[in-house]
Amino acid sequence: MHITVIGSGYVGLVAGAGLADFGMQVICVDNDPRKIEMLERGEIPFFEPGLRELVERNTANGRLSFSTKLAPAVSQSLVVFIAVGTPSDGQGGVDLSAIKAVAMELAEAVDDYKVLVTKSTVPVGTNRWIKSIVTENRKNRSAEIDIVSNPEFLREGAAVEDFMRPNRVVLGSDSQRAIAILKDVYRPLYLIETPFVITNLETAEMIKYASNSFLATKISFINEVANLCEKVGADVHQVAKAMGLDRRIGPKFLHPGPGFGGSCFPKDTEAFARIGRDHECPLNIVNAVMSVNQAQRLRMVDKVVSIMEGDVAGKKVAILGLSFKPNTSDTRESPAITLVDELLKMGAEIRAYDPAAMDEFKKLFGPDRITYARDPYDAATGADALVVVTEWNEFRNLDLEKLKEIMASPAIVDLRNIHDPARIRGLGFRYDCVGRNAEWIPGYE
Repeated sequence: MHITVIGSGYVGLVAGAGLADFGMQVICVDNDPRKIEMLERGEIPFFEPGLRELVERNTANGRLSFSTKLAPAVSQSLVVFIAVGTPSDGQGGVDLSAIKAVAMELAEAVDDYKVLVTKSTVPVGTNRWIKSIVTENRKNRSAEIDIVSNPEFLREGAAVEDFMRPNRVVLGSDSQRAIAILKDVYRPLYLIETPFVITNLETAEMIKYASNSFLATKISFINEVANLCEKVGADVHQVAKAMGLDRRIGPKFLHPGPGFGGSCFPKDTEAFARIGRDHECPLNIVNAVMSVNQAQRLRMVDKVVSIMEGDVAGKKVAILGLSFKPNTSDTRESPAITLVDELLKMGAEIRAYDPAAMDEFKKLFGPDRITYARDPYDAATGADALVVVTEWNEFRNLDLEKLKEIMASPAIVDLRNIHDPARIRGLGFRYDCVGRNAEWIPGYE
């Protein structure tokens, strides 16, 4: 089967390479010639573990190719996946301009029956809107289309695994014919007994927003619990562990820290809340989740200021981790952005290091406002405080004795709780973390 994937960004490239690995003939189309040239050279425009190998394997065997020309690709394809960006519009809604542009191009390109599959995250009602645009403006009036909502649930840093072995596949459509074709596309997943949820368009659109908003809720909840634990002398890790052992709750996303970021949770919770307002059904919990998340970021700034005795002006702060999570170069809505921005306003000098995200961070702060280090120790040299913002594995096993020697002042703020408080303090560091002010007791882990 021939498939076109429109959009060669994070979702589109992972989906295109994954579908090619399923045995499909896939053309990834993008309107950015530089991106297509990179992909044709075998270069991946962003960091994602395992993706380069997946792309190389399927371009080598001829099942995956790249193009800037939409019409020829669509003409030879039965199924067309839409995977373009849907960023926030800055007013709590979603910018659907890229979706509309694609729909208008598809109206020109469709020449016979096509199944249009939306993987982009879009508000409820968008898929019917897409279908109406293509149907009303199609050049070939006899060409039929069906539309399917097929939301993605990819975790950055584990996207290849999530595509190849997903928890579930959601297919929303009013067409049994289109559903049958998509089941054929995803046939390899039946062999590993992947659950399929078949529903209508609106339900599939709602599933995506509800899922992400619930996960964000768990993060904001445990962060509020962590803040209270600091006040009462409890350990949030033990609280979260005991909570997670309850099968009704589960352990995932009960990890305290500086708040959620990335390309999905911030804009999806915002958009979900907007959908509620637009339908006069306010989502009060989702609104609280967003408020807690913003407050948590600013609270992390306070921790850094506090460990430096209330004054950061003229002092050096080492920041370890700029991406919003490990194993990705994505800095969108990263807690590091708020932290660096606020510290710069206070007059601090920032030395930062990240294994993958420094080039992306430079796009936000420029090459000169902060110093980009070669490694964690280069960042820490002469620093008055070191802040762990992203839990990259290489930050878990730092040479603490070396850090103590090269820092101007032995102070660590661990926003991801990746170090043992007793050990760090025992080495003479001033140390702060998130929600772990409990006294150590024998047998405590």
